[in-house]
Amino acid sequence: MEEKKSFLQEFKEFALKGNVVDMAVGVIIGGAFGKIVTSLVEDILMPAIGYMIGGMDFKDMKYIIKAAIKEGDKVIKPEVAISYGNFIQVIIDFIIIAISIFIIVKIVMRLAEMRKKEEEAKEEAPAEEAPAEPPADVQLLTEIRDLLKEKQQAPKE
Repeated sequence: MEEKKSFLQEFKEFALKGNVVDMAVGVIIGGAFGKIVTSLVEDILMPAIGYMIGGMDFKDMKYIIKAAIKEGDKVIKPEVAISYGNFIQVIIDFIIIAISIFIIVKIVMRLAEMRKKEEEAKEEAPAEEAPAEPPADVQLLTEIRDLLKEKQQAPKE
């Protein structure tokens, strides 16, 4: 029982560390971002590119190795084909995701650099503090000096 408890405690410590939680959030956001980019490529870019090259849909681009065998509407043996159009689409997805992540990382690094410079500027110019009060013996000596100056400056009678 003791071994199980320590394992659970270790797992709890691991799972609740900031880095693990940050990584989980990053994975979730990355998955959603991937869906957005895939939709951008499939629904917006590829139809436009297909239209520009003659109305071709990249998903339909394939090299047929062996044609399908049909009897009427029934397919007896499906075709054997290399679907290179889908591969092209996945490559475009990857390039767009890579460029987007590069831009995001660059922005985050720039913001972190700016924050670091601000912190360094604050450290270089510390707030002016009131001078510490001198010790009692120094204060006493200062008072004696001031009194002696006053006596010397007082008019002699």
